[in-house]
Amino acid sequence: MAKIKTTYFCQQCGHQSPKWLGRCPSCGEWNTFVEELVQKDEPEKGNWRASTGITKTAAKPKAIHAINYEEQPRTLTTDGELNRVLGGGIVPGSLVLIGGEPGIGKSTLLLQIALSLKDQRVLYVSGEESEMQIKMRAERLPSVPASDCHIMTETSTQNIFRVIEHFEPEVLIIDSIQTMHSSLVESGAGSVSQVRECTAEFMKYAKDSGVPVFMIGHITKEGSLAGPKVLEHMVDTVLTFEGDRHTTYRILRTTKNRFGSTSELGIYEMLGSGLRQVTNPSEILISQREEALSGIAIGSMMEGNRPLMIEIQSLVSIANYGTPQRSSTGFDNKRLQMLLAVLEKRGGFRLGQQDVFLNVAGGLKVEDPAIDLAVCAAIVSSYEDVAIPASAAFAAEVGLGGEIRAVNRIESRISEAEKLGFKQIFVSKYNLKGIDVKNYKIAVRPVTRLDEVFQAVLM
Repeated sequence: MAKIKTTYFCQQCGHQSPKWLGRCPSCGEWNTFVEELVQKDEPEKGNWRASTGITKTAAKPKAIHAINYEEQPRTLTTDGELNRVLGGGIVPGSLVLIGGEPGIGKSTLLLQIALSLKDQRVLYVSGEESEMQIKMRAERLPSVPASDCHIMTETSTQNIFRVIEHFEPEVLIIDSIQTMHSSLVESGAGSVSQVRECTAEFMKYAKDSGVPVFMIGHITKEGSLAGPKVLEHMVDTVLTFEGDRHTTYRILRTTKNRFGSTSELGIYEMLGSGLRQVTNPSEILISQREEALSGIAIGSMMEGNRPLMIEIQSLVSIANYGTPQRSSTGFDNKRLQMLLAVLEKRGGFRLGQQDVFLNVAGGLKVEDPAIDLAVCAAIVSSYEDVAIPASAAFAAEVGLGGEIRAVNRIESRISEAEKLGFKQIFVSKYNLKGIDVKNYKIAVRPVTRLDEVFQAVLM
């Protein structure tokens, strides 16, 4: 009889140890190690063909110049937001992992995709819901042409691959990877060993057959994908479905993509009839105000190839409780501290004894330095209690010397501001080299220092 081998895994980060430890040396969490069986005397462990009896000849090395490369056409869905996030459509043989909080709409998104794929045989495998529950959700979705989508409720990967051999799907959807279990690993579903083994089997299937596989993944209370960290390294694309369950808008963000950019995002609105694509997110990120308010400025940011006009809200008030507060939502707090120091040193604004609160409307997290000027304008507007004209927008970076620095893709930013009806946009003077501003209906205001901006919009 073969010797049974066990080891200990951290249920938080997947760190492996030959013995039990009270504290994980990798993530620092306490009491997270669980003993699991990691070796069983089974042939071809991790091979999805092992359960079906199909063998595959061993791969042989090839010279790189002898490999015939033909770019495979991507499969375009009716969801333009998903196509953008994936880098132009679904890549054959790709393994896509979608993570998000419970109830955020992951299953609804993938079911909509499954129902909207025309001339594609789709197999939707659910380990969490019954067939009737999935049917009830499908009834709420918008009516779509008769699609070749088939539902299967199963958690055993061996049984799934037996069905796949006869069904031969063109797209496979797994909901979710934490509910799957393989007989090659003697541990419970959702454990580190099971998640890693099941993902490896689906990855081998995707690469061998060329069938794209979508997997739903749970997340921990800290917001990271549950399971071992190697899970994110194994898949081709990692998408994060974000949003507040108390609001209707959802953001599909790329955190890893081997076939495209990692800075793209898609925006949806959750309705009773499913997820609606938001084709012009700038309109929902800018609130409609009936009166002019101080502390509000409109900045231009880039997410991948998409320009977005976002609203920066600021509140500056006297600190009555000792140390002034510096709080930001959706914006790097350290960068906020830097911009406040620039305003005080270079602009002469006494912000040292003021509480400063900053918010990016719409729940976005912004890393683009091009909104620096909008942040400074919003802070000064609230400090002076003077409203910035609603027709003005900003797109520039602010340096430590108070200078206005150039940013990338300025033409796309100007065009987006013009399309949304803004009358003027403040940009760096050094951004206008080789650009004919006469081609735009919007007034392009080149500036080089902060005081030029404040004199133009606040005086």
